[in-house]
Parts: sequence; C-alpha cells; structure tokens
Amino acid sequence: MPLQLTLAEDFRAVLDAVRRIGQPRLVGGCVRDALLGLAPKDFDVEVPNVSFEELRRALVRFGSTDVVGRSFGVIKLRLGGAEYDFSLPRRESKTGAGHRGFAVDPDPLLSDAEAAARRDFTVNAIAYDPFADTLIDPHHGESDLRAKILRHTSAAFTEDPLRVLRAFQFAARFDFTLAPETAALCRTIADTFGELAVERVWGEWDKWALKSVKPSRGLDVLEATGWLRHFPEIAALRGTPQEPEWHPEGDVFTHTQHCCDAMVRLDVWREGDDVRRRALLFATLAHDFGKPATTVRMERRGQMRWTSHEHEAAGGPPTETFLRRIGAPAELTGWVRPLVINHLIHHHGARSAFTDAQVRRLALRIAPATVDDLCAVMTADSFGRPPLQSPATIALIERLRARAKKLAFQHAAPRPLMLGRHLLALGVPPGPQMKPLLDAAFEAQLDGAFADEAGGTAWLQKHLPPPPPA
Repeated sequence: MPLQLTLAEDFRAVLDAVRRIGQPRLVGGCVRDALLGLAPKDFDVEVPNVSFEELRRALVRFGSTDVVGRSFGVIKLRLGGAEYDFSLPRRESKTGAGHRGFAVDPDPLLSDAEAAARRDFTVNAIAYDPFADTLIDPHHGESDLRAKILRHTSAAFTEDPLRVLRAFQFAARFDFTLAPETAALCRTIADTFGELAVERVWGEWDKWALKSVKPSRGLDVLEATGWLRHFPEIAALRGTPQEPEWHPEGDVFTHTQHCCDAMVRLDVWREGDDVRRRALLFATLAHDFGKPATTVRMERRGQMRWTSHEHEAAGGPPTETFLRRIGAPAELTGWVRPLVINHLIHHHGARSAFTDAQVRRLALRIAPATVDDLCAVMTADSFGRPPLQSPATIALIERLRARAKKLAFQHAAPRPLMLGRHLLALGVPPGPQMKPLLDAAFEAQLDGAFADEAGGTAWLQKHLPPPPPA
C-alpha cells in the first residue's frame, strides 16, 4: 500500500536532529491512517538506541516540551501549534485491575518486534522510517490493513479490556471485521468490563458516534465478542421479531444496524458538527429500544402479525438508561430522547396534513434537536429496511420538512414573542400574575393567533384581566 504522508517542514527538522542520536520511527495511528490514504491527526515517534536524557536534550531547543514521566519514557513537543509525542521503546505488563494497573519499562534496546508487540492490533503496530522511506512491519499489519481485518498483536491484548471497545469503534470507523481468533480472545475477558472507568467507555462510544463510516461493524464486534451483554438495551434488540411484510431485513437488531449505516450516509450527519452527529447516531441506535417491551403477535386486518404498538414512547426510559450506562454527558439525553419518542410522527401526516400549530408544537417538543434532525432519524429508519423501499414514507417526511421550513422552524424551535417587558408596558405590575398571562400568550402564539410583537401586544390587550375595583 502506498504511504501518503507529508511531514511539516519544522517537524522534519526535529526528526533530522533526533536522527543524529537515534533512529526515529513514526508509529501507531499516523502510519495506519497514511496507509489508508487518510490525513493523520496525531504523530507518535519512537526512538530506539537513545537514552531518555539524550532525547530530551535534542528536543528542548525546538520548542516547549512536556515530560509525561521518565517511567513512561514519553516527551511531548509543541511545535507550530501541533503536538508530537516522542518516546523510547517500552514494555508494558499487567500488575493490577484497571487502566492504571500497568508497569511500564522503557528499554531503548528492544527489537522492533518486541516494541510493536505491546500495541493492540497489527494494523497499529506498523512503524515507518521517514529517512529510509521503509515500513517496519514485524506483525504483518499491512496485509491485515489490505484485508480490512482487526487482529490482536500478541496474547498481551487481554491485559487491557478497553481494547475490546477499541476494536468496536475501529471496526466502525474503518469498515473492518474482527479476526475470529481475536473475537475468541475477547470473549475470555468479557467479565473484566467492570474494570473500565465509565469515562473510558464513553470515549470509545463517542468515537463510534462521531467517526463511523459503517456503524454496524462496531455492533458486529460487540456481538461476536460477547460484550453486547454489557449493553442490555441493544442486546434486547437481537431476536425481537418484526413483521416480514414491513421489515424483510430481519429482527430489530439487524434493522437498527441498517438504520445506523443509513444515517452516516446522510448529508445532515456528514456535514454536521460534533453535537449534531453524536445526537443523530445515538438517536438512530436507540430509536427502537422500546420494541422489545412492546412487541406482540396479534390479529391485525384479519391476519396474525407482529406489532410494536407505542414503542416510540416506550423507548424513552431505556434510552436514558443506556446513555447513563455508557457515561454520555447529561445534555446528550436532552437531544436524543425526544428524537426517539417522536420518530414516527410523520405517519400522523398520512391521516391528515400537518397544521401550522402541530409543527410549531413539535419543534418546541423536540428542542434542542430540530425538525431537520427528526426528519434525518425518520429517513434513516425508512432506509433501514432493505430491500424494501418506501417512497410514500419519504414523501411524508419531506412534507413535514417543507412545512417546518415554511414556518422557519426547520432548524430551531419557536420562542415566545411576548415577554415580561411587554406586560410592564401595558401596565401589569411585576409579580407572579405575569406567568399565567405569558404562558397563555405563548399557547396562542403556537396556535397561530399572532406572528409578531404587534399582534402579540394586541392579543394581550384583549386578554388582560380587568383592573380591580377602586
């Protein structure tokens, strides 16, 4: 695979200086990404055959340095607004539970194979010599990269349970599959999930939500490794049946995988900021969390069918539980939950066209998410039923989007036009009597009684209570 890697001029000057005392190699994710044709974000440099002090002296003259710790043998160099990690080759060995339970032993004389063996996957264990322009690949990571396979580098993989969740998000980010022997190894450490701090669990889920190109690959990894049981809200989707006429793709788990893959192909997700991307993919993942509790087989239109009546509302509590379980920030629930419990609202428009008042109230109900966000979740839901296509459903979604756009509520919820200052101007004294008046005015605004301040003021004048008798 060709290595597409361009190094900044000042960074190359640093490497040239380090070369005089050691053998600098680029390692880890920057090499992997360059081989995949992606722009590397982080640069890690490993320097064998040099002491820690020699390396530090070579770096300090180029910029601000931060010694992470002599015991780790890592020095951070800030250069031109970027940060680079320089380190000695090192061994790591498990000494206790948790991510801090490791002994780190820097050793500048380690062989390339020994130094790379501490890395999680073979695709992350490839080094690059920028001066010889050669790859150093003792664990055959390049061939796994070509085959899009995640394979553990050594048996030491089991020492850090976070590596299973790294496999989960790597598979989703790069459309990789997990090697069967690595999946088997992950199953042997499924009981160590409790060692992980919730902040680390969230870190991997967040990467899944923000960087996936095929989210379903990550869910495949959780299932293959036996780690799906640690996320029971998702595990419950496997085996929950759906009516084949409406869902030919299979059970709810399979449907959810298709929906997540559809979401990351939509422009609203690809072009969104982190807040929006995160909310949209988690809402898509959770949109059918209510189905396991509501799915029954019953007679419908003269036939026995699988139905999940009111599963939208039932999905609210498990969505909140799931997001807490993975350590998601509290504000994310405020985005995701209303998208989940309203994700079938477009079908209401099949019975009668949406009124302006309904759209205004919907926009308010789902805030801080927007009608455009809700339409994206509904679109992904519709696309998650291959090979079934439903132009009629997409037409309903577009009808809602168009109505919201016309009312200027596609991207934001309505705000009250009438405020306390308007009541003061009408002679209403400050006090608790203001709130019911303002609430009533906002309800009237949502119903379309007025659309600007002048209209709101006129409405208030008509609805102010009469002054008390003298």
